[in-house]
Amino acid sequence: MLRTLPRRIRSAHSRRTGRIALQVGLAGAVAVGVLSGCGEEPPLTTPEGKLISTSTTRIADVNVVSADRDFARTCLAPTAPDAGKSDVARIVVTDPALLDAICGLGIGPKVVAVTAAAGSVPAYLGPQLTGVPAVGTSPDAAAVASAKPDVVLTTPETAASAKAFRTAKVETIAPGSWQERFQSVASALGRSQAGEELLDEFTTEATKTGRRMDAAHNEVSLVRFGANSEMIAGTDSFGGQILSLVGVQRPGPQRHGQQTTLSDKTFNDADGDLILVSFQGDAGLAHGKEVLLSDRWLDMGAPTWKRVMIVNDDVWYRSSGLAAGWLVLNDIKGSLDGNSAQF
Repeated sequence: MLRTLPRRIRSAHSRRTGRIALQVGLAGAVAVGVLSGCGEEPPLTTPEGKLISTSTTRIADVNVVSADRDFARTCLAPTAPDAGKSDVARIVVTDPALLDAICGLGIGPKVVAVTAAAGSVPAYLGPQLTGVPAVGTSPDAAAVASAKPDVVLTTPETAASAKAFRTAKVETIAPGSWQERFQSVASALGRSQAGEELLDEFTTEATKTGRRMDAAHNEVSLVRFGANSEMIAGTDSFGGQILSLVGVQRPGPQRHGQQTTLSDKTFNDADGDLILVSFQGDAGLAHGKEVLLSDRWLDMGAPTWKRVMIVNDDVWYRSSGLAAGWLVLNDIKGSLDGNSAQF
């Protein structure tokens, strides 16, 4: 933690006069979902009864990228099996990290159980997969009988959970890059061709995005706030990999693979043409808000020019895969030419 940062006290009235504050709730670090009313009050609806989305759009005077994102739209369109191959009907997954690939293939409804603790499915995958029963790492007989899978997707680390489903075909996905994992899942589920086409489509769009947005002439800094620290995300991070695919440059001090923690001496390494910040949980949010309003932060180049924006830490760093990749790519499209000024 940088303990020498002075706090800039600003007048809330001078910054916010005439502005309606939309920051009415947070789920995790920078949640953007629909918020229900307090107490007994019903949620806001249109005259037709449709829920009105009330999103967190700004934190510490910095805009949230993709604040109106609907995670119900994360998963891609359904894909067909390879020619001549019968399709799978019921899938059990032993490692929640494999669910992104299934989401990317558009076949989430085929997943009947996840052998993990409740709440283990990443929220960004949306209701299609967060609603799948989580039956624990050692599912009981009733859970096995209810699932009745014809294929179990597993990893070497979670293979023990697959043993409960003795009559099902087991497909083990080996470690590798997120692209390799996606293709392995696609092949295991009889969708090799679809997997290749979807990866090609994503790479093509990333390249086009970089060319349209002149990515090669932009240096983007990635800063993650922890409970008591500020960290630079390395080029090996998931978000860093997608930036590289687009062709975005990183500031000189950030051109290394591993995440590093900033100190008083290296604090200015956080600067860039654009800074994308994120928060690790509620504690990271609280600490990050203090730093974002401090003199030392605001005196750097990007904050001075209002070139700071907020992204979702879970999507950019704690997940990986084609579905998450599209979310990160869309964030890049919405931030590379943007800023944190209030319009």
